[in-house]
Formats: sequence, C-alpha cells, structure tokens
Amino acid sequence: MQSSRFLIAVFEFVLIIFSLSVHECAHAWMASMLGDQTARLQGRITLNPMYHVDPIGTLLFPALMIFGPFIGFSFFGGMLVGWAKPTPVITRNFRKIVRDDNLTTLAGPVSNLLLVLAAFLVLVVLSFVLPNGHAVVVSSFVAALSPAATADFIPQPVALLCSLAILINLSLFFFNLLPIPPLDGSHILRNMLPYNAMLTYDRIGGWLSYLLMIFVGGYILRLLLSPALELVYAALVSI
Repeated sequence: MQSSRFLIAVFEFVLIIFSLSVHECAHAWMASMLGDQTARLQGRITLNPMYHVDPIGTLLFPALMIFGPFIGFSFFGGMLVGWAKPTPVITRNFRKIVRDDNLTTLAGPVSNLLLVLAAFLVLVVLSFVLPNGHAVVVSSFVAALSPAATADFIPQPVALLCSLAILINLSLFFFNLLPIPPLDGSHILRNMLPYNAMLTYDRIGGWLSYLLMIFVGGYILRLLLSPALELVYAALVSI
C-alpha cells in the first residue's frame, strides 16, 4: 500500500539522519579520547543532528534517494547513503599522528557496524517474544529491502525499524570506507601513500569527488551490500 511505502520512506529518512549523527559523534569522541579536543569544544560529541547536518549530504541527497521514487525519480540506484558535516580534527594534537588519525577515522564506520549489530540483536529478541515472531521478523526484513512487498504484508513497526537500520548502516559502513575524498576510506588510503602521491591524491575534490561517489561508489556499494544483506537474511531465517 502507498501509505505503508511512505511510512517506510519516513523511517528511512529519520534513520539516516540519526545514523549519520552517530557516525560523526563517534569520530569526535575518538578524537577526544586520543588527545584532540577540537570537535569536543565545538559541541560535536552529541547525537543532536543540528550539530552534524550537511544540507546536501544529510538532507537533499538522502531525500532524493528516499522520496524520489514517489515522483518517478530514481537516484543512485536505490542505495541509501549520505554524509554529514565533517568532524574537525587537528592531527598534530595526537601523540601518534598516523595511528590516531586512522583510529579516529575508523570510529565512524565502526559505529555504523555497531548499530547494525544492535538492530540485529533486537530482531533476534523479537523473533522469540512476538506471536509468530520468526515469520514476522523475516517478513519485515524483506519489506525493508523491498517496499513493494508491503502490498501484501503490513510489517511490524519495531522489526521494520530495525531492518531499515541494518540496511542503512551497512550502506553507510561500506560507503564511507570507499577511498574517495572526502569519505573516511580516503583518509586511511592517504595515510598509506608516499608524500608525492599524497599531494596528487589531495587534488581530488569538488565535483570530481561527487561524480566518483555517485557512479563508481554506487557500483561498488551494490557489489558489497548485496552479499552482506543476504548474510543477514540467512542468519534471521536460521534462527
């Protein structure tokens, strides 16, 4: 039903804003733990989206992907990704610059993976406590991956929310590890490059980065995301 599909879209939009806020908060927290208080002093160790929102990456880009299909506009191949305002980090404040910069960078994607784990555990609990819980959880997970499935099934709200959280946070996890500036993966790769190669790599930016994220990133993301979601589905079915 159209109303169910719109409800899923609203859930997705709220979840992606929350997940991006967790991601940036994790960067800020890790930087603070390792000695750089820049983000802490700017109030970035918070889940309040107002401190993390990027107008394009957090609002416009996800809105086009999520609500676009309602007006016949499919964007980014149905992937649910985005980015928030970058967390400020001054690496000279770290004791071991490369190691601590890498740890701060990885904190974001790891936080998304932890959200996936938490959502999965809630689904496991629901499968045992809900009436006919196994079928409800599996059907809700399928509905999250394919909103058209809601035409014949109204998903359980909490199970649907957790399923969408898994989809979105796995997408963010893989997307942010892509070595495309300014994504997290680019920081890891940059720290591994020789000095001259690093200078060349730093010239990638602007519209070139956006094009790489949309076309190259979208293709790679689909290759990584599909088997990961199949693994989650298989785990839920086997419970």
